[in-house]
Amino acid sequence: MDNTQQRPTFIFLIIGTAWLFDAMDVGLLSFIMPIVHQQWALSNSQTGLISSVSTIGMVCGGFYFGHLADRIGRKNTLIATLLTFSIGNLILAISPGFYTFLGIRFFVGMGLGGELPVAATYIADIYRGTKRSQMLILADSFWALGWLVASFLSFLLTPVLGWRGILVVTAIAGVFAIVLRKHIHETAPKSTGTQHWLVSLKTTFKPWTLMLWLAWFMVMFSYYGMFMWLPSIMVDKGYGIVNSFGYTTIIVVAQLPGYLCASWLAKRIRVKYVFAIYMLGTAFGAIMFGQSASALLIVISGCVLSFFNLGAYGAIIALTPELYAHNIRGTMTGMAQGIGRIGAIFGPLLIGVLMDHQISISIIFVIFMVSLLIGSIAVLALPSADQQPNGEVNQ
Repeated sequence: MDNTQQRPTFIFLIIGTAWLFDAMDVGLLSFIMPIVHQQWALSNSQTGLISSVSTIGMVCGGFYFGHLADRIGRKNTLIATLLTFSIGNLILAISPGFYTFLGIRFFVGMGLGGELPVAATYIADIYRGTKRSQMLILADSFWALGWLVASFLSFLLTPVLGWRGILVVTAIAGVFAIVLRKHIHETAPKSTGTQHWLVSLKTTFKPWTLMLWLAWFMVMFSYYGMFMWLPSIMVDKGYGIVNSFGYTTIIVVAQLPGYLCASWLAKRIRVKYVFAIYMLGTAFGAIMFGQSASALLIVISGCVLSFFNLGAYGAIIALTPELYAHNIRGTMTGMAQGIGRIGAIFGPLLIGVLMDHQISISIIFVIFMVSLLIGSIAVLALPSADQQPNGEVNQ
């Protein structure tokens, strides 16, 4: 009996660290951004560029490591992605200025960009049917835990260690996770030939894949655009950096019941419908947040936003790998998330540019509402997994 059969919970928890570290990095960066903004006297557009350059690295990492997972296996690729992330953060901690910071963030982003598609592919390999969808959504709930860890580190340790020290702590945690990943079982044999892989890719690529990519683009455009700027928006509303950390932590806690409800729904209805419902709920939350004028309303609307947006994120992660055959699952999942990361580039950059041009937060969030509606419509055009000749799922 292999390790996956013997210790499914242990394996699941180890793979869940991919989402945890991705969220930790995104969360820490969102908390670091206002500090770096002040320390280096950056414009809003320059601050948004930090997130966008990181995400360009994630796009490249999703494409590269997703394909690598099909070529050399999931386990070795998961170790390689976290090595890239950890070493990159150690170097980032000694960056002397803005432009060096940008360059190193690209490579950190590559490691992170490869984490999630490969981890999602691994889980899709070891589960079947509605159990697969549920476990992928639950794995995505580690994202909320990562945000909470980021909030904790930022609130308690930033005054002591500074943003550079926090990056070192994150890198050390990554090394510990690498040790754990050495104990997981490989789920995919190494690819035996490029020609066979290309034939499978050609037969699997369908017109509806473009709709999947559009849905990925919209969910990540909205998520990164809104949440990367959340602490900074709260500072601009007059609540201060410390208060914004506290408010953001409360909002992030709302992600956990969002994931649990999405997982519960995934057992009862098709995952694409779960995604559409949650995207519509996120659109409602975006309008609420954009119109909020008090601390109480900001927290309430932020919780609605967080509950639905991350549930939608989990649903599309659950949907994507089950649409593709085993031998190209990593590549196609990496491509879908890579396209989504392109949306994550434009989201934070758009907010920075619009804020520099004195566009109100309420108008900005209307733009995100429209993007969410488009994403919910796009995913409804996708076939169900049991309609795919190459799929393995019958739901």
